[in-house]
Amino acid sequence: MTQYTDTTGAAEAEAPYELTALDRCDACGAQAYIRVTVASGELLFCAHHGRKHQEKLAEIAQSWHDESSRLLVDTRD
Repeated sequence: MTQYTDTTGAAEAEAPYELTALDRCDACGAQAYIRVTVASGELLFCAHHGRKHQEKLAEIAQSWHDESSRLLVDTRD
């Protein structure tokens, strides 16, 4: 069985690189907030497409890195 790791809000021992505005969704080209590692490589998704495909990807994902909580950060002073 494939290990499925949801890193949403979890502190990780090894901090992976953060997704930036240069990382784009493989489905639509929007800014990527979700990185999924599968046997054949890496997939990047916006929050919408990550949620849309999460159930099917969970079956093959080796890791799931979700930074979509950054969308909810209040930047007002």
